[in-house]
Amino acid sequence: MTSHPATEQPSTEQLLEALDPDQRAVAETLTGPVCVLAGAGTGKTRAITYRIANGVLSGAFNPQAILAVTFTARAAGEMRTRLRDLGAAGVQARTFHAAALRQLSYFWPSVIGGSPLPIAAHKAGLVASTASRLGLSTDRTAIRDLAAEVEWSKVSLITAEDYVERAGKSGREAPSGNDHATIARLLEVYEEVKTERGVIDFEDVLLLLVGILSERDDIASQVRSQYRHFVVDEYQDVSPLQQRLLDLWLGDRRELCVVGDVSQTIYSFTGATPRFLTDFPQRYAGAPVIKLVRDYRSTPQVVELANGVLARAGGDRSRAAVELIAQRPSSVPVRYETYDDDLAEARAVAERIAALQREGVPLSEIAVLYRTNGQSEVVEQALADAQIGYLVRGGERFFSRREVKEALVLLRGAVRSSAEQPMPEVVRAVLGTLGWDVNPPSARGAARERWESLNSLVSLADDLHTTRGAGMAELVAELDERASAQHAPAVEGVTLASLHAAKGLEWDAVFLIGVSEGLLPISLAEGPAAIAEERRLLYVGVTRAREHLQLSYARARAVGGRASRKPTRFLDGIWPDPDAGAARRGPSRRAAVRQRTEDYLTEHPEDAELFERLRTWRGVLAKELSKPAYTVFHDTTLQAIATAKPKDLRQLALLRGVGATKLEAYGGQVLAVVRGEDVDITQWLGREN
Repeated sequence: MTSHPATEQPSTEQLLEALDPDQRAVAETLTGPVCVLAGAGTGKTRAITYRIANGVLSGAFNPQAILAVTFTARAAGEMRTRLRDLGAAGVQARTFHAAALRQLSYFWPSVIGGSPLPIAAHKAGLVASTASRLGLSTDRTAIRDLAAEVEWSKVSLITAEDYVERAGKSGREAPSGNDHATIARLLEVYEEVKTERGVIDFEDVLLLLVGILSERDDIASQVRSQYRHFVVDEYQDVSPLQQRLLDLWLGDRRELCVVGDVSQTIYSFTGATPRFLTDFPQRYAGAPVIKLVRDYRSTPQVVELANGVLARAGGDRSRAAVELIAQRPSSVPVRYETYDDDLAEARAVAERIAALQREGVPLSEIAVLYRTNGQSEVVEQALADAQIGYLVRGGERFFSRREVKEALVLLRGAVRSSAEQPMPEVVRAVLGTLGWDVNPPSARGAARERWESLNSLVSLADDLHTTRGAGMAELVAELDERASAQHAPAVEGVTLASLHAAKGLEWDAVFLIGVSEGLLPISLAEGPAAIAEERRLLYVGVTRAREHLQLSYARARAVGGRASRKPTRFLDGIWPDPDAGAARRGPSRRAAVRQRTEDYLTEHPEDAELFERLRTWRGVLAKELSKPAYTVFHDTTLQAIATAKPKDLRQLALLRGVGATKLEAYGGQVLAVVRGEDVDITQWLGREN
């Protein structure tokens, strides 16, 4: 598919020609309610932005009458940029909170009077004061859990008065060892504390606007006259409160397009629910449901694993889930690795990242993903020891960092004083006064993160100067726009992120660490719904990878510790180690191996002949060595070799199951078999001995 440069305004026909058939169906459906079920990597943002642009360019939509709602400021900024490039400038693309705050601030003086109350930046302080009044624990963990429960109650439209009944019916346990009655009292006192301090929280922005639109028909009519068409992205993540606001925005109209993927529902703990997406066809009878299934992001190997993770969900799989169809060429197999302990896992991942970098994969296109934030520390140390730069995602926002704020002040000051110098040189000189240098510091932690932040500004300056011929004024304008959208520039380092924080992102190479029982699913997950969400977390992690994907776990946490961990149940029947999950699978190990071999031969007939030659070679060698055949190579490794057909030892080393020892012992023989040469095992053994 082709795209159009920002300098040209395409015709509607050119727009539609740039889409695949399913995306085009979305772009051409301009009236009435429409539901888009979009799998990971299928171009959902492309489909909805082209739909909006098609409506604007054809005259069906007034750009000022469209409100596109996203769930992150970054996604909203990206959508505005795409729409501007497509000739549809003027469309409002905002998060639910940003759109609601804009309307609430406008109507506050006439409805409530005075200036709007400030929004508390964090709930923790308010919740701590509330807990203290009630004699509850105020340790950090308890406050975090209580704040999450306050948020869940508010976005679920549950008040203090009905909390006990609603929480009980939903089977939700009260946090931090409290009972439901205590949490109900906490919700009541929390509102009193806010009133005393003269602040509101983020949920209040939506709740107050819902109240105004519900009670004031004149204001509701004013809002509805402004916005005629609505688009909601990530619709599987809406909460009851957000849905209530959306209903009030719409009134009795049906001009709504929703886009979502039930398989990426991973925020249920915050009150998000996919039921509004799954029930859309019932709520809007006759509404078309369009599925986007062509995956343009990931290789067939990654897509096959992603589909396999969901296929094993059994009855937990939603009827609205889509099965992806890979569009990219075949590439390297997915790697599955087992290590003795967490330290060994982290060091091996760092070594593999260094190898990918040598092969030309930029560090900014590599990510290490994990279930809990506590898993990052050992990886950070391993990367630092290997002198590999990294960025921990989910920490302080980029534009809130002290060094970034200082840099923006100095860069603004340099706009007028450096008109004659090339912009990149000015940026380097300015940031040099803040400690930036061409060479990164060797230390990990704050010093390295500070350098990475400043260096990302240097890289952005170089990119803008090269691609747009931008000067200092254009750079500062770009940074101001990015700051408003929280769209941070790319940092030239490996991204470390939790699976939750990784949603919506993608990389060329992804390492999923700790894919073991107790971590994924996490031990705290209880009940079918919680386990199903943990499975979706793994699916989200897998679908972040474009080409290189490695899943790994450590048998023990500490060096020399008890090797009690097992691979996650979500990879039963997928993990190549025949010992993994045998007790849960039921059938004999030999039968399972035989079935996987039959499946491989069916799916890869073009590689069957080479696979059989490799098995014959392995059998002869194993007999001469008086060893079981699987100790030479597992069938899964031979299948990977037959599919990849490596041409040299470097390519062979990339395949799963080929460690340094086996590469040295058998690498030459394997390559000879792949080339179709006759291999004399006896002669080779004699030469080796």
